[in-house]
Amino acid sequence: MATAVAPQIPKEKKKLVRRLRPDRSQRTRHAIQGAFLLLNAWLGIQFYLWVRYYERGATGLYVSRPAGAEGWLPIAGLMNLKYFFLTGRVPQVHPAAMFLFASFLLMSVLLKKAFCSWFCPVGTFSEFLADSGRRIFGRNFRLPRWIDIPLRGLKYILLGFFLALIGVMSADALAGFLSTPYGLMVDVRMLNFFRQMSLTAAIVIAAMVLLSVLVEHFWCRYLCPYGAFLGLASLLSPVKIRRDQQACIDCAKCAHACPAALPVDKLVQIRSVECTACMSCIAVCPAQDALQFALPPRNSAQPAARWARRALSPFAVACILAYLFFGMVLFARATNHWNSELPRNVYMQLVPHADELSHPGY
Repeated sequence: MATAVAPQIPKEKKKLVRRLRPDRSQRTRHAIQGAFLLLNAWLGIQFYLWVRYYERGATGLYVSRPAGAEGWLPIAGLMNLKYFFLTGRVPQVHPAAMFLFASFLLMSVLLKKAFCSWFCPVGTFSEFLADSGRRIFGRNFRLPRWIDIPLRGLKYILLGFFLALIGVMSADALAGFLSTPYGLMVDVRMLNFFRQMSLTAAIVIAAMVLLSVLVEHFWCRYLCPYGAFLGLASLLSPVKIRRDQQACIDCAKCAHACPAALPVDKLVQIRSVECTACMSCIAVCPAQDALQFALPPRNSAQPAARWARRALSPFAVACILAYLFFGMVLFARATNHWNSELPRNVYMQLVPHADELSHPGY
């Protein structure tokens, strides 16, 4: 394993080091991460109480089923999104999964893979583990390039597997799958996976935690198919990290800070699917306007000025992400396409026996 070391600032450029405005990108991003983490915790508690109500035979405390928990069903969201494009109709089962998947996908199309570093609870937890590794070992380790590059391809192999399975399914097959008892209870089965975790699953998760302490964002970088899909969508984003070569002082602090180990200090703009718009590179940059998260520049003789005027502030990014998320949720609610409308007796029959349901393909 190897770790990157930021080179010294050339003497002739040291006098150019300056930062006129304090950077608030990480404070803003961490606030959004914390708020979304609390939202997911609340949804998780509510969903657990809802499941326990039916497991107890519809006795005790009753809470309504939180449709927002379907945000943890990206495969169902992708299946329903395909069904919507094929038929023009919103599916009746797990519709919230589709709308949430669409909102996260739209975030990537507009603002790179911002969902991963601003919203995703797994990304937030992974970031916490990486910080813990730096406190314990004084650094995170980076795998050699000859190992790192092939490993990054694993998440695209996993993504290809899921896309191949869903790609061959017709609209009737998609609707039929999610209408089976197994499809209706995928959210309950997901909860039970963590409630009744097997020894093998526990060992795998423990290994992922340890590796994420040692190697920054191990799961996100190498194995997450969801992030792979959003990364491909982010290629369409007009907003990118852009570097002004005249303002840059070649200190390489940006490359050293990048969680994805991208060579930010050597590129004019970051097109990579690995960029999550976390703005860590901007936060450590000591030169005013050398790095911006900005729209494409217009013709101008002063690069720094042209990018500064088209840059998005951290507050603007947070507002756009919140608008896309809450806008999609409110639209789904307003059109009565948010909740799965299933009879109470269906839940009474299926929820207590969710783990006994077999996959319709077997």
